[in-house]
Amino acid sequence: MMMHGRIRNTFRAPILFTLMTALLAGWSGMETAFAASSHKSKPARQANTPAADAALRYTEALAKGDRVTVGQLDFACQFRLVAAAPSKVKAYPPATDPSYESCWENLKTAHAPALKRTDVGMTVLWPSTGPLVFFGDELARTPASAFVMEELGISPPGSGLRVAVTKSQPLPAGSFRLNANGKILAVPTTLVLLNIQYQDPLTSPVTYAEGTVKWTNTIKRARKSLKSVTTQWVVFTGLKKHGFPGDTAVFNLPVVTEPTVAGMVAEKIPFTTEISRPLPQSMVWWGPGDQPGTLTAAAARAATFPELRDRVALLNRVLIIDPNQPDALTVLTRNLYAVLLREGNNGHNLTIRDPALTLVANEFYWNIYAQSTRTDLSNGMEMGGFSQPTPADFLFRMLPALEALAKVRPEQLDNRFRLGVAYRWNNDQQAAIETHEALVKEIPDTRKSAKAEALLQLAWSRLHKSAWNRILHDPEINRAYADAEASLAVADLPLDKFLAEYTMAYSMIFMPNYGDKATLLHHVTEAKRWFDEVPGKTDEVWRYFLHSELLKAVLDADPMFQPILATAEEKKN
Repeated sequence: MMMHGRIRNTFRAPILFTLMTALLAGWSGMETAFAASSHKSKPARQANTPAADAALRYTEALAKGDRVTVGQLDFACQFRLVAAAPSKVKAYPPATDPSYESCWENLKTAHAPALKRTDVGMTVLWPSTGPLVFFGDELARTPASAFVMEELGISPPGSGLRVAVTKSQPLPAGSFRLNANGKILAVPTTLVLLNIQYQDPLTSPVTYAEGTVKWTNTIKRARKSLKSVTTQWVVFTGLKKHGFPGDTAVFNLPVVTEPTVAGMVAEKIPFTTEISRPLPQSMVWWGPGDQPGTLTAAAARAATFPELRDRVALLNRVLIIDPNQPDALTVLTRNLYAVLLREGNNGHNLTIRDPALTLVANEFYWNIYAQSTRTDLSNGMEMGGFSQPTPADFLFRMLPALEALAKVRPEQLDNRFRLGVAYRWNNDQQAAIETHEALVKEIPDTRKSAKAEALLQLAWSRLHKSAWNRILHDPEINRAYADAEASLAVADLPLDKFLAEYTMAYSMIFMPNYGDKATLLHHVTEAKRWFDEVPGKTDEVWRYFLHSELLKAVLDADPMFQPILATAEEKKN
């Protein structure tokens, strides 16, 4: 009631009466309501009361976007209408009355925080564009109507929802007055519990996963797709005798009031012992076993989208429901790896027509870049304030998906190859080495191409550790050389032989005094010989490898390497 210092004695009696009613008449009902709020069982059937029917009609009208029905059942909307009228309002305004639209806009304003998109980079969730309903840290203060807002009840993007009454419980009388000096009115009040079931895991609301805590802005908190929630609604009856056009109304949002004295607390209208709100402990989220067919189909559908944002958004939605869904993990990791390689191609800006040589050149770009600058692999879109995702965003989203897929489908060797490479680019040095060591051990010698690839990747993971740490006597250097040498011994393809010779040469630049310079020259010369047999090779691509920053610095420093450098320059000219 009036919460400022000018409360007159005539106001105190009704306040005390209301509070005593709450304490004596309805306290046991309150305990029952609170107990029900923690109950997660399926909705029970029961005969609906007028209050329950009103709550049900109100929520269904919200979901349908029925502004007129909502305006006629919303207490705040009806209160403003009655308070402004000189006498009792005997009928609702016509459907064309602007008050309905005004009431709807107030609801949209209250729902707006749940529709504000905060996903950036590769954390985007489906629906990738348009309304995404996300209940974040403000969950406890979110109005109950947000859980049945129009964006969840229409299609697209919403697929609809089902609402069922689970309990109807009397509450202490609510109270309000129609004007500043008016009489305090008390009306029968009912607490109605409604269970809301969302029909589609791909478009239902999203919340933070149960038990997640906000630590820092750099830690991405787990999110879940909401399957059902119980909401409680405060419903008033017996309003007609107080001049309302209808006898029943739902108290969803309080009436906005101004304090009668500047600087004091505004009057609370209406005054109730409970409010309409969600019951967080009643939440149930979609899980892997609920609609597995839908998730599999969604992963296949995502692969067909032309836009990366749409693909990632739908796959992310699948993976917050089932983090180990193998099809979604496979599509996501392959897409992000391909995009990251494309970014590498943009970095070196070479035109290469052979797919295998393109893959090698793009991986090589990031191998060298990860040993030095690293900015693009470390600075994400959100942290850097960029308008578009960066290579770091692709890498950071790809890594956990690669790890999950490696556990679910360890037989997918191509994924484990990518995982080791991603560890290397993310500067997870030991993890990269261990991942590729395991592949070298598991792949039989009879699979020559795969064995050669595994040995080469292991060599580069060892090289990265030494190159980044700048430890010239690191024993990993000799091991990297030996891995490349073993790769050459089993390699069949000219491209693999070129890479093996080149990797041995590259590893020698980290040895004390560059090892045997004649051997270094031999490896570079042999690398050129095998490179000339690679399909799609060009002199421009050869110069790209030969002029790698660290290797060229070594070759430029000694006259004995000038012939091979001069050959490349002659062809360039």
